[in-house]
Formats: sequence, C-alpha cells, structure tokens
Amino acid sequence: MDRNPILDYKLSLSSDIPLYAQLVGIIKHYISSGALSVGDLLPSETELCRALRISRNTVRQAIGELEDEGLVVRKRGKGTFVTDPANNRRGVRYSFTTEISSLGKTPSSTLVDFGVIMPPRAICEKMELQEGTAVYCFTRIRNADGEPLILETSYYPQYIYPNLTRDMVQTHSFYSLLYHVGITPFSAEDTYESVILDETRAHLLGVPEGSCAFYHQRRTKTEDGRIYEYTLSYMRADRVRLDVHMQKSGMSFVRTIN
Repeated sequence: MDRNPILDYKLSLSSDIPLYAQLVGIIKHYISSGALSVGDLLPSETELCRALRISRNTVRQAIGELEDEGLVVRKRGKGTFVTDPANNRRGVRYSFTTEISSLGKTPSSTLVDFGVIMPPRAICEKMELQEGTAVYCFTRIRNADGEPLILETSYYPQYIYPNLTRDMVQTHSFYSLLYHVGITPFSAEDTYESVILDETRAHLLGVPEGSCAFYHQRRTKTEDGRIYEYTLSYMRADRVRLDVHMQKSGMSFVRTIN
C-alpha cells in the first residue's frame, strides 16, 4: 500500500496558524485536489501523531472539524474515511484559516479595531438581542499570501466568551476558541450584494477607490437556534468568484479565491 501523502507533510511550529488548523487545511487540500477520494482511509491517530509530531488532542480536534464539515466519517473499529459532504452534513463550519490553507495559500489577519460595545438597534434586531446586551465588535483584514482579500467586521454577544481580549483575537482563530467552550455553528444565513468601495474601505483592501466588491452578510446560529455571530464583509471582486451548481438533488454554492 502506498504511503499516505499526509504523513509526509511538515507542520510549521513557528506559524501563527494553530497546528490543528494546519492539519485541517492539509487534508482539505488533498481532498479538493483529488489526491484523496471519497472512500479513502485516512492515517490513524497514532500514525498522524508519530509522523507529524503532534498530540492526540490536536489530531482529534482536526478530525472533529472535518467531520463537522461532512468531509470525513469515523467508523468504529475501521478508521476515518473521506466521505461525500452532500450525504453527511451535520451542520456548518466556516473557517477562513482552513479555507485559505486548503487552497495552498497562507492565511493571515490584520486586526484593525477591537472593542466591547452596546450595539445600535439595527444590530440587536439582526442578532435577536435585547437592547443593552454587550457585544464584541472587531474588524479584521483577512489576507491570502500577505495580500488583503476581505475586510470583515464581526459582532458576537459578550456572554458567549466573557474574557476575550484583543491579543487573543490577534493570535487565535476565534472559531477555535468558541469550539473549546462548546459553541459550534449549526446553520448560517448568507446574503451577497455587489457594491462600490469607498475611499476608506478601498485603502484597507489595497485597491483603487470605486473598485467593485461583494458585500457579504452572515448570521450564524447554534443548534438550538441562537444567533451568536453577525458578520459584515467586503470581498475584493477581482479576487473572489461565486459559483452556483445546480443538480437534481439540489443546489450548491462555492466561493473561489484567485
């Protein structure tokens, strides 16, 4: 049997990307490239720990994220297999880090602003919050290979992670922090509009004023229906393509980054 290519990959201990997220990105890259097909067996936890020099907890967190996305399935006594996400989706999980890593690019974020605010009525209505509920509000530039790609402002109720700090947002994936306190995405509502960037947003994204962009809004819910995230994003239209695939079983939507 040929050696699984995942076992020959080298994780970066000096990277700002968490080790579990690097492993998720590697596996997703091999799946999307066709190097791993539906039905293929992944290396065991022991093999991954030994070859990549990582802990069992790191492996389990990575496999858990892939399983939540419907990309793999664990079968007792047999191992973990690549599966068809259309037939095995338990919820939704989006991570900019793993999306960009799976494309073979290096993700990074630049924190523009961070604070705890009392949101205006419009934000409270979007998040179904009582007025006076404190929320985290932070704005980041999301980069691919060091180039600005998305300008993103996110709102989260403070009560879901009371001790969040600016430094934590700068050094961790917030989704991975929420994962550790039991907050995982189950469903999301997305809307996209085409817009023209004003001077400030264009400058932050490194494009001329008046450039086209996708304006993206997302509300994310837990399994019990609570909205815990509201995000507003401006995506460079020269780098992002939106593809819709229709077939008998339904419709799928893919965001491609150039």
